[in-house]
Amino acid sequence: MNIHIPTPLRAYTGGKETVSIPGTTVSAAFQQLTVSFPELKEHLFTPEGKLRSFVNVYLNDDDIRYLPSKEETAVTDADELTIIPSIAGGC
Repeated sequence: MNIHIPTPLRAYTGGKETVSIPGTTVSAAFQQLTVSFPELKEHLFTPEGKLRSFVNVYLNDDDIRYLPSKEETAVTDADELTIIPSIAGGC
């Protein structure tokens, strides 16, 4: 499966904007992602292992927070995950 990495996190993937990671669920893919790129873990997950609240993840076009199985949703090699950090600020 391909995981699309946002610009601010590419420093932890060697500049790669997309990485190919195996996994049978969203959670398993993220586990493998953080094994392959350990510095990403603290930016994506809390110390308790939960996905940080400001990290939005889309499986294909669906926000995983609204999927029935959330992080345990099954995935295939043809699926794509997109990580989108929340952005705040402005006037």
